[in-house]
Amino acid sequence: MRGSNKNNFLVFIVILGAICGSFLGEVLGNSVKALSFLKASHHIGTSNPFVLNLKVIELTFGVNFYLNIMAIVGVILAILLYRKY
Repeated sequence: MRGSNKNNFLVFIVILGAICGSFLGEVLGNSVKALSFLKASHHIGTSNPFVLNLKVIELTFGVNFYLNIMAIVGVILAILLYRKY
């Protein structure tokens, strides 16, 4: 793969790893009481979006991340698998 396609694929794999890890954390946290700490997530981002009104167009900017332990593990595993294959 060329450089740009390779970087886009890495970003896709990292996001997919975060989603899968977060989902797995929620499932394990809800089904096993001893693992309930896996579903605890921390909010990082803007509480209110930034709105830019230019009278012709209105733009709204905002980014929110909800991280939990399994999402981080999923990202790390995705990067390791990407580097291996």
